[in-house]
Amino acid sequence: MIVSVAGLILASLFVAWISKLIRLPELVGLLILGVTLGPHLLNWLDPDLLSISSDLRMTALLVILLRAGLELSRDTLNRVGRTALLLSFVPAVFEGAVIALISPALLGLTHLEGALLGAIIAAVSPAVVVPFMLRFIDQNRGNKKGIPTLVLAASSIDDVFVIVVFSILLGIYTGEKVNLIWKLAGIPISIILGIVIGFACAIALYRLFDRFNPRATKRLLILIAVGVLILQIEHLTQKWVPFSGLLAVMAIGFWILEKREAYAHELSGKLAKVWVIAEIILFTMVGAQVDIGVAFRTGLAGASVILIGLIARNAGTWLCLVRSGLNRKEKIFVILSYIPKATVQAAIGAAPLVALQAAGLSTAPGETILAVAVLSIVLTAPLGSLAIVWYGKRALPIET
Repeated sequence: MIVSVAGLILASLFVAWISKLIRLPELVGLLILGVTLGPHLLNWLDPDLLSISSDLRMTALLVILLRAGLELSRDTLNRVGRTALLLSFVPAVFEGAVIALISPALLGLTHLEGALLGAIIAAVSPAVVVPFMLRFIDQNRGNKKGIPTLVLAASSIDDVFVIVVFSILLGIYTGEKVNLIWKLAGIPISIILGIVIGFACAIALYRLFDRFNPRATKRLLILIAVGVLILQIEHLTQKWVPFSGLLAVMAIGFWILEKREAYAHELSGKLAKVWVIAEIILFTMVGAQVDIGVAFRTGLAGASVILIGLIARNAGTWLCLVRSGLNRKEKIFVILSYIPKATVQAAIGAAPLVALQAAGLSTAPGETILAVAVLSIVLTAPLGSLAIVWYGKRALPIET
């Protein structure tokens, strides 16, 4: 496996260099590399590496969300709080509802199956969006109005909302007894508990750092280890007590910045260096999950569902921004930032298919849902990334 990792790193660095030369976002090049080297095309990646792909992707996502939290200023968050809250669920509801309505006509699914597909497709990808927003923050683009922070915060909560809705729909679809009220209550509970747990961990961490004053590298290792443990606890307790591990991770960074700014800047700088390898792992492993053959199985119908869903999402996003104080260009930038899909679709796209197989039912609807989910990654991750980079430089000039 180590040889495969070494080859992947070298190939990724070469692709990143080529991407810069042709002015393509690095993550697009890394996604394409993952697709090419993955099991569905050249199959050059070690099976052992692919078997731990999920853990590697989650750890890499943890790194970027920790850094995101360490850059979340309270003042900026207060300014964008209302809009961020609206953006965390309104666009997803618009997109998911429209996909549920049009899927029977275009894909031959039932309305419930269409709703399942809508819940999968409606999630924006923090793995794609957050690195761009951090880059804009570092470049001092849009910081006066808190635009990168707005997108960063909203896209993270968006995933919590969508995944809870998806779990409710999947339970209903497979005949599982679902306590609807408890499941819906799980959305605010998951968000609030995630934030509370993150704050508690942050307090323990900065007091530990105050008392023993470990080197910066050791602080970083402790921070990442705590983040991994939080995600594991979330996995173990999700049946009884829902909480968002990813929000908890961001809350740790936010509270450390609030209480110990020196630690926050130091840790953020270290995480920026770790991100060099984490970015390679995250996007190549996401790419390796993409089966191009499956993606294009639904053809024009699948692409039409995705496009119509995005139009509905854009309408919902614009509605959320009506009283935000943003100008027209800035609103369009937020809309474009809400296009990319990748991590959630790769993680849960196959869940309906697996559930149907386990129940001994026809797997045709599950195959269609998976195909459209994969196609959404193929179409929106590269195009959305290009749009964010290209339009972001025009809509958010560097502030002095």
